[in-house]
Amino acid sequence: MSPMTLALPIDPEANRLLERSPLALLLGMVLDQQVPMEKAFSSPYVLAQRLGHEPDARELAGYDPEALVALFARPPALHRFPKAMAARVQEVCRVLVDRYDGDAARLWADAADGPELLRRIADLPGFGTQKAQIFLALLGKRFGVTPQGWREAAGGYGDPGAHRSVADVTDADSLRRVREYKQQMKAAAKAKSAQG
Repeated sequence: MSPMTLALPIDPEANRLLERSPLALLLGMVLDQQVPMEKAFSSPYVLAQRLGHEPDARELAGYDPEALVALFARPPALHRFPKAMAARVQEVCRVLVDRYDGDAARLWADAADGPELLRRIADLPGFGTQKAQIFLALLGKRFGVTPQGWREAAGGYGDPGAHRSVADVTDADSLRRVREYKQQMKAAAKAKSAQG
């Protein structure tokens, strides 16, 4: 991957793992729900420490499910919902093995254009349109994965200068702005549901 970087306020080694391991980056995105993004994107590094090596899609796809849950649940747990997320990680790794020869980078390496890449990401277990667009924006903005039409396919998350998601975090200030945006979206959704 290109030398552009994520700059999350997490262990520098966790950031480096995200930069060099396409699978770790993808797993961070898988885990990025109902926990702070710092927790989600540092968990692949904690998982690597528990495994004793960097995560491998084939290994995780074939891992004993109960043993994997135990790895996820061990304090500090890798996610608020360790059992569900261990299963989700395993499902995603099985798709990578079935469709991309176990290589997470192949998910995006040979996508013809932005819409195809969005479709590939959205086909992964647990990735709805919004999550797929955020991951597409993350690949485009931070990792130089820019097939034709990627910004349009990523929707508002692809906008240059946006502060909407993990794709826009480059320092403490941008992280604060992303948090404020997410809080505004939550408040708006809450107000809307209160009206309905």
